[in-house]
Amino acid sequence: MSEESGAAGADELGPYAEKVLDAVDLIPSGRVMTYGDVAEWLGEGGPRQVGRVMAQYGAVVAWWRVVRSDGVLLAGHERRALAEYRAEGTPLRTVGPAAEGHVPRLDMRRARWDGRAPDGGRPAADGSAGEPGAGGAPGPACGAGGAGGG
Repeated sequence: MSEESGAAGADELGPYAEKVLDAVDLIPSGRVMTYGDVAEWLGEGGPRQVGRVMAQYGAVVAWWRVVRSDGVLLAGHERRALAEYRAEGTPLRTVGPAAEGHVPRLDMRRARWDGRAPDGGRPAADGSAGEPGAGGAPGPACGAGGAGGG
């Protein structure tokens, strides 16, 4: 996630990249979605397409909130991501005393966001709550998993 990768202006983004970045902006502080969750929430593309957008433009959004389905932190960006997770209170898996120097994983069961607004509806692209129950927002146990690291 280099600074250059997110330096492109919004006028250079394609429509899919704009949708991905808008979706990432809706993920609440302290919560995460997998690459596959984002694609499913958008209703188009897949984990790899979301990962490609994040690799190219993710620096302009809270990139640490889009993760692998296994909770492993983004390789090469573990320290930066971990600092953000700790600052936001994102649930992490407890690391035992024998794992000194081990980078913790996200606690996906508790950290994963289902894409719904607090009222049960789907947030609108402008960040306001959408119609209750609207859209096919993925739940914590949705089939899309973002198996790739992206």
